[in-house]
Amino acid sequence: MTVRQDILSDTSERYSRQTLFPEIGEKGQERLIRSKVVIFGCGALGTVQADALCRAGVGNIRIVDRDFLEESNLQRQTLFSEEDVRNSLPKAIAAQRRLRQVNSQVRVESLVSDVNHRNIEKFIDDVDCILDATDNFETRFLINDVAVKYKIPWIYGAAVGGHGLTMTILPLETPCLRCIFETMPPPGTSPTCDTAGVLGPIVNVIASIQAAEALKILTGNLHRVNRQMIFLDVWENSWKRLEVSSAKEQGECPACKLGRFDFLSGKEGSSTTILCGRDSVQINPNSANLLDFEQLAQRLKPVGNVRFNQFLFKFDLEDYEIAVFPDGRGIVRGTKDANVARSLYAKYIGA
Repeated sequence: MTVRQDILSDTSERYSRQTLFPEIGEKGQERLIRSKVVIFGCGALGTVQADALCRAGVGNIRIVDRDFLEESNLQRQTLFSEEDVRNSLPKAIAAQRRLRQVNSQVRVESLVSDVNHRNIEKFIDDVDCILDATDNFETRFLINDVAVKYKIPWIYGAAVGGHGLTMTILPLETPCLRCIFETMPPPGTSPTCDTAGVLGPIVNVIASIQAAEALKILTGNLHRVNRQMIFLDVWENSWKRLEVSSAKEQGECPACKLGRFDFLSGKEGSSTTILCGRDSVQINPNSANLLDFEQLAQRLKPVGNVRFNQFLFKFDLEDYEIAVFPDGRGIVRGTKDANVARSLYAKYIGA
């Protein structure tokens, strides 16, 4: 990709404070303008990442998100306004419109799409870095597979409640996500922002670290990239750097050690089936893990009506009902859209 001369001739003042930073300088700024990133997810983490990288002058930003805006998003998703919610805009479209106002010199591409093993490879075409702003481990393992396969650096991030995690993955050099988390957490065992809440400040901190790591990668400062997992809690006032460097050598990672990309091939991950005549979609996790209905009920009672017996768990939302079986199989009633069903399942049951 050639540097756009119209941009280069008009960057001296806009990026003057950034180029004064010696490890970026003018050459680093030119590299940023040439760069292309993809952000998977445009919720809390994704909006902060996109805003920071757009303002930094990353020349090409691709945003992929399947969701539409709701009023509850405004507490932490910093690119959006009440007007965007009233207009029922997809998050990717609303983000693109705002970012073009922030920096008209940056090419922002918005894709309203669900990310899955059939389409993810086209989304990472020509990108220099991938940023994770997703809300479930299934998609993160899919990102990990495609990043390791094509040797693209990517930055994992997650935030819920008052705490968050982030880790930078340089394929074949540092441990990948599956070196650290060998399998996905069983459905129903992990809190989500829809069940445990989330504070805006932890989102901003985690996403800002992710954006800083992206700037290091894009400007060629790989020696500055963090090679540990960072855990922090803004409510408990704790910060930890977890040493993970030995995980790659000690384990038998399917992705970076064995070259087996189970999520990218579709071998692992959930599948969906539209149930004929029932206005419902069935979610089928690939791995069967017995759910603890008591534990699940405690998490979901604050946000909806819960009822269960030893055979079936049901959770009512305003427009939907989620029925879950002990093996994790779920039926989302109230929609025939597989993307909507997967999103609701990930938000409330987990993935």
